[in-house]
Amino acid sequence: MLFSAPQLTEAELEVLGRIEELRKALRYSTAERRRWTGLLRRVLFARNIRGSNSIEGYEVSLDDALSIALMEDEEALDAEQETKAAVIGYRNAMTYILQIADDPHFSYSEGLIKSLHFMMLHYALDKSPGRWRPGVIYVRDDDTGQIVYEGPDAIEVPDLMTELVAELNAPSELPPMVRAAMTHLNLTMIHPFRDGNGRMARALQTLVLAREGILVPEFASIEEYLGRNTPAYYDVLAEVGQGAWHPENDARAWVRFSLTAHYRQARTVQERIKETEQTWNQLEALIKQHRLPDRVISGLYLATVGFRVRNAMYRTDAGVSDLVASRDLATLVDRGLLTPKGERRGRYYVAAEPLQAIRKSLDSRRRQIEDPFEM
Repeated sequence: MLFSAPQLTEAELEVLGRIEELRKALRYSTAERRRWTGLLRRVLFARNIRGSNSIEGYEVSLDDALSIALMEDEEALDAEQETKAAVIGYRNAMTYILQIADDPHFSYSEGLIKSLHFMMLHYALDKSPGRWRPGVIYVRDDDTGQIVYEGPDAIEVPDLMTELVAELNAPSELPPMVRAAMTHLNLTMIHPFRDGNGRMARALQTLVLAREGILVPEFASIEEYLGRNTPAYYDVLAEVGQGAWHPENDARAWVRFSLTAHYRQARTVQERIKETEQTWNQLEALIKQHRLPDRVISGLYLATVGFRVRNAMYRTDAGVSDLVASRDLATLVDRGLLTPKGERRGRYYVAAEPLQAIRKSLDSRRRQIEDPFEM
């Protein structure tokens, strides 16, 4: 027996309708291929990677998350070795999810879930990546040391995971976002692995959404939102779980939390799309004013939105050699658009005053996003 989705109320159906409207608007906004769309997707991918790993205590800067998301070989700017390995593992699993999202021959299986888990935790063989846990498992409160959740007996895990996979492969009348939320909840509560259960649950939720056609994962994932709202995320899981494996419990609080996350994240992405288009237009005018080549816009955009730009990152986006990238970056410094920091291999570039002014003008327009259940 697994947790079951509650009968949706009129309020919940209304919020689903609002999310659907946002989803259609986002699909329309991203349907036309523009020069900045790919860059925005990579930034969102980095934010999702960072958000999901931060929940597990693997804190990585957004710059490092973007560098890792781009699969750069250079050393990260801030990340410690284990944190970097965890983020790289999560990136690899999510990249695979992107690859299979529209595979016509796809099916869910225990083997797929185990493989994704191995990708995430390949760096920690002592945690049995890719294998169901062999014994009991407890979740402790880091602050108090108290046990806040005990998973079902290890002997039950294979059958529960078989049931979950069968449910995923079966036709369902549940709205896709509710189905994905329930998948997340069930894997979290089964806690089938010795470690990495939260990351696996969030990744599997994203895969379900992608398979259901809820936009591309970068635009549909709620991992960034969960990373920004970790205490509330843990609180609602604790409210539903009640300290142990109780699949008979009402999952409504979790469904509402997930729908709120989808709504707020979709509104956030919608605002980012508008901001990106406005920023891009201002940067194009700045490039024309300084008579610079069009290729420099990717570096200027990343610096404008707060990233540290490195030679490797710039040459990947601009599609140029190391020598041309160095010359371009030096020119942008000479024109007063970028400011260099650090020396040699540690050198990176940040926004100078003209780009900072663009960012400040956008920051001043941001508003707090409403709770859809209180509208």
